[in-house]
Amino acid sequence: MPAWPGGPCPICSEFMPENLVHCQSCRALLNPDLVQDSVELPAFQPLQEIAVMIDVVPEGVFVKCPKCNESLRINKKYIGQNIQCKLCKHPFELDLSDPKFESFSVFAKCPHCEKELRAGEKYLGSKVACKYCHGKIKLTRVFD
Repeated sequence: MPAWPGGPCPICSEFMPENLVHCQSCRALLNPDLVQDSVELPAFQPLQEIAVMIDVVPEGVFVKCPKCNESLRINKKYIGQNIQCKLCKHPFELDLSDPKFESFSVFAKCPHCEKELRAGEKYLGSKVACKYCHGKIKLTRVFD
């Protein structure tokens, strides 16, 4: 069966480019070898229901101390404030937009299983699954 060579539609006479199956104007079949029901449509497959997606607000962040480079677990209420490293006692401002905190992670409790999750900053605003119970959650961006 040759492809449509291009030319006027046999029904509406509008010019149609080559390799089309239906006329773009009147939807008539352009190739006489084809019949209307020659293509079988696959059976409808409903999509799997998505489990409840719950918004989760991180409880705080993990950052590295600018001086001793140790990982510190800090509650979100201290973001934007002057704090002190509990190990080396170095004072610094916890400003997450500062380049010295180029990479941080957040922690939050899973609303499905109540276990604590730790996720990188790149997952803020994303839909993810709990690594323990596979519950669907969305980590909200609260630090912008």
